Amino acid sequence: MYDVIIIGAGIVGTSIARKLSRYDLNVLLLEKDVDVSMGSTKANSAIVHGGYAEKHEALKGRLCYKGRVQFKKLNEELNFGFEETGSLVITSEDDTTELERLMENGIKNGLDDLSIIGPEKIRELEPELSHDIKWALYCEGAGVCSPYEMAIAMAENAIENGATLKLENKVENIIKEDDGFTVKTDKDEYKGRYVINAAGLYADTISRMVGVDNFEILPRSGEYVLFTRGTGKPINTVIFQLPTKYGKGVLVASTYYDNLLIGPDAKDDVAKEDTSTHIDRITNIFEQTKELYDKINPMQFIRSFTGIRARSNTDDFIVEETDVKGFINVAGIQSPGITSSPAIADMIVDILEESGLDLNEKEDFNPYRKPIITKKPLKPLKEIQKFIELPPGSKDRIVCRCEQVREDEIVDALHRGIKVKTVDGVKRRTRAGMGWCQGTFCKSRVIEVMEREYGEKIDPDFDIEHSGVSRVEKSDIIEYFNSIKEE
Repeated sequence: MYDVIIIGAGIVGTSIARKLSRYDLNVLLLEKDVDVSMGSTKANSAIVHGGYAEKHEALKGRLCYKGRVQFKKLNEELNFGFEETGSLVITSEDDTTELERLMENGIKNGLDDLSIIGPEKIRELEPELSHDIKWALYCEGAGVCSPYEMAIAMAENAIENGATLKLENKVENIIKEDDGFTVKTDKDEYKGRYVINAAGLYADTISRMVGVDNFEILPRSGEYVLFTRGTGKPINTVIFQLPTKYGKGVLVASTYYDNLLIGPDAKDDVAKEDTSTHIDRITNIFEQTKELYDKINPMQFIRSFTGIRARSNTDDFIVEETDVKGFINVAGIQSPGITSSPAIADMIVDILEESGLDLNEKEDFNPYRKPIITKKPLKPLKEIQKFIELPPGSKDRIVCRCEQVREDEIVDALHRGIKVKTVDGVKRRTRAGMGWCQGTFCKSRVIEVMEREYGEKIDPDFDIEHSGVSRVEKSDIIEYFNSIKEE
């Protein structure tokens, strides 16, 4: 019997698993998909939020800053990619009332790095922004991270420290018994003393399996536009507009790897699996972005994507042991879920201990996980061509020319305790396929390495067949920009 069964291997589930692997416990992490980090964790703003936007009365308001301050140490231990950039909430109005309200709320939440700054300081931080901006709320410690790499790192480290991961196990029923629970999946059944429901968009479905029906997940989609590596370099901070009831609004940011990222919008009443993108929504994002930053080159567009936020009808995080003893809900974890995830994991430890689970720290717990890749500047193509042309198996062979990913990095990613079954899984671990050509050049080369290492065939179309979504193409973006010029 497992001491704890965690359902869902997104950033919350993997953070909890890694935290619990510190203790002398038998921990199982269950995931319905083919890999960890397959839901909201792989499609979001990748922002480590300051912690000023969420009301102090809300649980997410109290947890955001507590999570944010752990990121530096976590990244030193797990090497997933995090950078403190600071953030700005900007306004072109003379009135600073709303910024002062946000600042006051942030101070209530524990922040000590907030200030309201004027045009001169804004221009010093962000010289490329619109000159109409008059005031901004500056949060020095906000930043950016690579969320899917973070979840992968959490899972790898949890496994290294004794946790068990079972992928492609969709939970179909949970039976409460005298000594715990039987969790039945489409593959097997597992017994555990405690069950933690971190199932994201399906947390309400999982909760109802034990008769707890006190919340509903109302999915909210947000579309984003991503540009090629290097386009984010003119942007130094994370730039927000004043938040609305739908969230923090369209942002302008550089990703951890220096890609310009704009979005998201917000749309309710969407299907939980609908991650398609739409030209009308993307053009609206462009229009809103132009007010902040008008130096976007459509030719540098590489892809659009949609994330689905697991918003609950309570509009707050739900982190609690339910009336069913031993069953713990971790639900409604929308923004700032990634930022809050370390603090959520801490909260789960407290709940388990209070519920009667003995927590004895391991003497041999290893908090460190070496990186698969490290952020490095890209070299000119002419300098790396000879490494691209090396035969398979060569030590210095470059498999992906856009992101300059070496074969040994891909091999490393394939042998870290989680079997990587898809090209998309390799992409999230190594960035092979995330560059200018979006895998046109390297996809077959990645598959070649996977098949050699695993000794089995890899379906090249698995990711496409299982996504079932439509994408806005570069031609649509170019046509939109041309129409603006003609007008």
